Amino acid sequence: MFEEKSFSMRPNKRVKTQLSESDNPSMESAVMLLREGKITDCQPVPRGSNYVYLLSLKRNGENARAIYKPRRGEAPLWDFPDGTLYQRECAAYLVSEALKWFLIPPTIIREGPYGVGMLQQFVHTKQTIDYAQLFENHIPEFKRIATFDWLVNNADRKAGHCLEDRQGRLWLIDHGLTFHDEPKLRTVIWDFAGQAVPDELLADLELLSEELDGQNGLTTTLSELLARREIQALRQRLAGMLNNPVFPSSYGSRHSVPWPPF
Repeated sequence: MFEEKSFSMRPNKRVKTQLSESDNPSMESAVMLLREGKITDCQPVPRGSNYVYLLSLKRNGENARAIYKPRRGEAPLWDFPDGTLYQRECAAYLVSEALKWFLIPPTIIREGPYGVGMLQQFVHTKQTIDYAQLFENHIPEFKRIATFDWLVNNADRKAGHCLEDRQGRLWLIDHGLTFHDEPKLRTVIWDFAGQAVPDELLADLELLSEELDGQNGLTTTLSELLARREIQALRQRLAGMLNNPVFPSSYGSRHSVPWPPF
């Protein structure tokens, strides 16, 4: 039985990252499980400067695992406001859903063992993933990913943030460093620099531009997660992409690739 007081914030226990298929809920019930599932276990996942946990959830006989990143576990950064990374993760998910690109596992904000934070459906990956081979096998999908990162101003697209599940589908994780109002794009995906953005992606961006124009549902929801200037910067980036739909170049700058890149 889960008891909040029984867990330490110190990430000192390694957990397995490969789980059985029976732990993975259907996509239709994933969000409901994240929102309403009873937390039955919480284990720390060592993965860098921020606190990350693997939760076990149960609802109506269904079991699931979720990644949990509490607000109070975020390390301060010089260029992003304190305590906002979990909100940016959710904002990235909502933009991906609005585009109907479905790049990011179901993601919500709710109270967890250590306070409010981001919960995201756990991705069951293949045992080993070679990024170079993954890229070669999914070039059209990586063009979509590169477009998405440009749009949300992703400052931390590492190779290890692109996951292939057991069915061969790509998923993206770790979007806490997004939506800054200043240019921050740092990514390992500069392979398409100077190429035209595919027409089908531009068509989706056009629809998103219409959805972001005015105070509709998406804009209202994003305004609860991002600062006004960040939403305005999102609109401006989107307009720039549509006016000049050519993938940007890193110009060989060492600041254009996150460290470490994997």
